[in-house]
Amino acid sequence: MRTRAYNLIPDAVSAETVTALEQLAERARAGEILGIGFVAMLKRRRYIVNTAGECRSDPTLTRGMVLALDDELRGMVHGRSFDDTHI
Repeated sequence: MRTRAYNLIPDAVSAETVTALEQLAERARAGEILGIGFVAMLKRRRYIVNTAGECRSDPTLTRGMVLALDDELRGMVHGRSFDDTHI
């Protein structure tokens, strides 16, 4: 009998992800969000990265924002909670 390998990243829909994207879309439609730089995790541990709007127009500032994200993720790795008030 063949056993299935343990998958650390589920392939199921993430309600949290859908909610975050919906909130971002609402703020973009309201004119509050001028650009976006993102990484999105896909199934099978694949990912995409891209930019749009002002984040594409100003890559230097966007790189700084990505470093701020890196700082937040570093805090999560070291047991500090992520501050989601930015959304």
